[in-house]
Amino acid sequence: MRAARNHNWWSYIEDMSMERKLFLVFLVIITLPLSFISVISFKSYSESIQANTIAYSEKLIDQMMDSIDDYIEDMKRISSMPAYVNEIKQNLIRSNRYYEQKQMMEGKQDTAQVAPGDLDLLLSIQRGIEENISFINNIKRGTNSVYIFDAYGNGYYSAKDGGVRLDLQQSYRFWSEQVKGSGGEATLLGTQAYTSNLQSTRYAFTVVRPILDGLWKPAGLIAVEANFSNLENQVAELDKVTRGKSILVDQAGKVIYDSEQKLLTADISRSSLFRAAQGSSGSFYDTVSGKDRLNIYSSSTKTNWKVIISIPVDELTRGVKLTRNATIGATLIIIVLALIISLILSFALTKPLTQMIQLMKKVQNGDLDVTFRIKRRDEIGLLGHQFNRMLARIRQLIQDIYRIEEQKKEAELQALQSQINPHFIYNTLETIRMTAEINDDVEAADMISILGKLLRYSTSDLSGWATMKQELLYVRNYVELLGSRYPGRFELTIDVPETLDSYSMIKLVFQPIIENAAYHGLDDTKSRMQLSIKCEYTEQKLLFHIRDNGCGMDQVTLDKLRERLRHELPPKKGINGGIGMANVHQRLQLHYGPAYGIEVFSKPGEGTDVILSLPLPGLAAGNGREDPFKEE
Repeated sequence: MRAARNHNWWSYIEDMSMERKLFLVFLVIITLPLSFISVISFKSYSESIQANTIAYSEKLIDQMMDSIDDYIEDMKRISSMPAYVNEIKQNLIRSNRYYEQKQMMEGKQDTAQVAPGDLDLLLSIQRGIEENISFINNIKRGTNSVYIFDAYGNGYYSAKDGGVRLDLQQSYRFWSEQVKGSGGEATLLGTQAYTSNLQSTRYAFTVVRPILDGLWKPAGLIAVEANFSNLENQVAELDKVTRGKSILVDQAGKVIYDSEQKLLTADISRSSLFRAAQGSSGSFYDTVSGKDRLNIYSSSTKTNWKVIISIPVDELTRGVKLTRNATIGATLIIIVLALIISLILSFALTKPLTQMIQLMKKVQNGDLDVTFRIKRRDEIGLLGHQFNRMLARIRQLIQDIYRIEEQKKEAELQALQSQINPHFIYNTLETIRMTAEINDDVEAADMISILGKLLRYSTSDLSGWATMKQELLYVRNYVELLGSRYPGRFELTIDVPETLDSYSMIKLVFQPIIENAAYHGLDDTKSRMQLSIKCEYTEQKLLFHIRDNGCGMDQVTLDKLRERLRHELPPKKGINGGIGMANVHQRLQLHYGPAYGIEVFSKPGEGTDVILSLPLPGLAAGNGREDPFKEE
């Protein structure tokens, strides 16, 4: 059923007019490539945008991580400064010594009573430490708060914006726990929430380091808190460039910072986003709330923190969609214009063909006097030229057929007029031969017998057919009769394969050439004239070389003979009743076609070579007839 349906469609297309076929071809050729190019361009452009976005975002993330790493390194350097500021260490030692003595005196219990001398000591210690903290805090721009604690948890601090932690003791205990066993190295702690003395909740990540004295014993603790404004600016700039949302997490999955500040300090280690961001860097796609996202992440080799930026695919392809829509619009406009042009071209191309079809219909009805007007030199103009030539050729062939038929009738009439009753001639010659034998004149009897055979063969129907063996026997008899007239002057050599004995051919093609050589080429300076017939096979023809060593012909005579062979009109008998070379040539072309006939080559004093061409035995089996009007 489907095959029949396809066949019907194909048949419908095949039966369409040339104009519609051209329009259909133009439609397919124009629409398919443009549509294919549009789809491929949109896809490749989209992939290119996403690839470039990934590469560019990874570069921005790496730059941001480098900036954060530098910021943290600066925080770590700040945390190491108390180890090089003797005033801070000395005041911490004084503070530790004071509270140690106080605990010893009070049984390690806190007291609110402070002696006037102790107050001066504590103020001196506080000024000595906090002045240096202010100096340290001003070294690095963007640092939020710096806290220094002695060994007993007494804190000294400096905050630029006045936002100081209210829970210093709780923070101190947490920080002390985190730096145990650090050996004096800085420890980076993730974002924590705290309440400031301004009764607001704030967030900060912290670098904590133990402060060691000259004997590498703990003298206190320093905590350097980051200012989130620096991180906010970097993330905001990253989101602005990528049109996405960023999140900064530590290696445990705890959120350091996010663009919307809704997940600060949250644990997202179990989320699909964090689990998919494996490795140091990469990208992946996911779907959230029915919207596709491109997620790009990169990690810091120093802190192991990871930045994950999520970009909606719609944002990525917004420009691509605009390009796609513009491309589709331009494609449709181009297709419409191209189809209009194709309609015009189809009509222009098929109009001459339509005119030619009308002329062909007139020719089909018998009107051969039509002509196609050639206006262009393209393929249609060439076709029209060939059409005109074909009509001219047909008219010429019709005239040639009429002329050839008239010539055949004239030749047959001349043959009838030139003939005497053959039986009367044969009977008379037979009577003369018997009389010669009775009178013991054997030579005359043989000559009369040969002449009878020649007359019997030559006076039969010239339009009849003979075998190669009969033709060559006729030539031998003719040369033998010449030998009787001119004893010892002629010698005949025939080199034709016996396989051609039964080869069917028209009569009287070799003898006229031999006769022409004997009467016109006889050289009196030579004692004997050599005559030969040699056969040669080629891929297309049988060639017979009929040579003599007579006097030959000069170039002028040869050119005249060749011209006569090319233009001689019907085969006619000469004045003496003989059949000439032109007659042989014309009869060969009438029977076998213009590809066959004779060619003459000669030089003065060197003899003449007549090349006679006949069809190969395969063609000869079919009477050797080809189309006599077929052009070479």
